[in-house]
Amino acid sequence: MGCFECCIKCLGGVPYASLVATILCFSGVALFCGCGHVALTGTVSILEQHFSTTASDHALLSEVIQLMQYVIYGIASFFFLYGIILLAEGFYTTSAVKELHGEFKTTACGRCISGMFVFLTYVLGVAWLGVFGFSAVPVFMFYNIWSTCEVIKSLQTNVTVPGDQICVDIRQYGIIPWNAVPGKACGPILENICNTNEFYMSYHLFIVACAGAGATVIALIHFLMILSSNWAYLKDASKMQAYQDIKAKEEQELQDIQSRSKEQLNSYT
Repeated sequence: MGCFECCIKCLGGVPYASLVATILCFSGVALFCGCGHVALTGTVSILEQHFSTTASDHALLSEVIQLMQYVIYGIASFFFLYGIILLAEGFYTTSAVKELHGEFKTTACGRCISGMFVFLTYVLGVAWLGVFGFSAVPVFMFYNIWSTCEVIKSLQTNVTVPGDQICVDIRQYGIIPWNAVPGKACGPILENICNTNEFYMSYHLFIVACAGAGATVIALIHFLMILSSNWAYLKDASKMQAYQDIKAKEEQELQDIQSRSKEQLNSYT
């Protein structure tokens, strides 16, 4: 076999579907973890400077955000390893089904591991649907603040409706207590908040993080389809293997019977 034939054989064993799903999963998790971490830091800074000047009022929120940032580190590490494992499983199954490396033999342990990956990926997909929905909450909050600022800007030319009467009360979202001071921002103060770099970056980073969570959900659904298909291939291959073993055993017994019959006939003659 020449070099070209070897390359074609190796390329035939690449699980392209698993490779695409892995790249999409890595990209989505990286966007969600990286952008979410920075956006949470910017959110704390906005709250401390403009909505809750007393540290004790938002102490619980700061602890929760810090805990979420640690969880983000764990999510990034776990999915880095899990994506590599699923990609390796895709290489193994593709090579096994196509019989690229000698005689193919499937075992009950291999089928059990494939089934376990199907179940685990399904659970993770459902969990990431919740993460995707949860990541849309800060986007909704920042959008409300941004849209309020746009209303204030549009009313600057209309003297009959003063912009000072238009406010955003962060306390109504439940992220800080009702006794937090000042708790709300109105008119020019709110407009200045929208013009800060922290608000602009946090708003857009939350949008990117939400998109990353959606990409991760799509990647896990893609993985689930691939793993289910591979598990079905392995199950069918095991049945075919059992059939071939029985057939080979019967043929061997038939050959033994024929050979013994010939020996008996030769000894009789």
